[in-house]
Amino acid sequence: MALPMVSKSTKRRHPRAVFRRSFLVAWQGGGRRDANRARNMGLGGIYITTRDPAEVGTNLLLLFDTPEGEVRARAVVRSMHLGRGMGVEFMGMDSLARRRLYQMIKKLLDAPVPSQHATAN
Repeated sequence: MALPMVSKSTKRRHPRAVFRRSFLVAWQGGGRRDANRARNMGLGGIYITTRDPAEVGTNLLLLFDTPEGEVRARAVVRSMHLGRGMGVEFMGMDSLARRRLYQMIKKLLDAPVPSQHATAN
């Protein structure tokens, strides 16, 4: 389950889904290979939490699971924050992976936001 969120950044072309629970993303690039957690993602990219992010401009191969199945994508690091993580832009994926990603994000963004003031019956 996620809380829907639309980024305020004018650079973003797609809304971001923010997940209540992080999920695992395997990545490799720049002579490195790792698996780290992610908490937000959109059709255009993902933010991967890692203490040792790859350098800006590094090409990556990503692998993660969605409820609809596995997604493999080519990506590039667009921003990095030492000790925190890296913002990664999707550069390519096959049509099945794109459909899985779209379905997952659409479900999350269409989900109702739970009320913080809900009363128990």
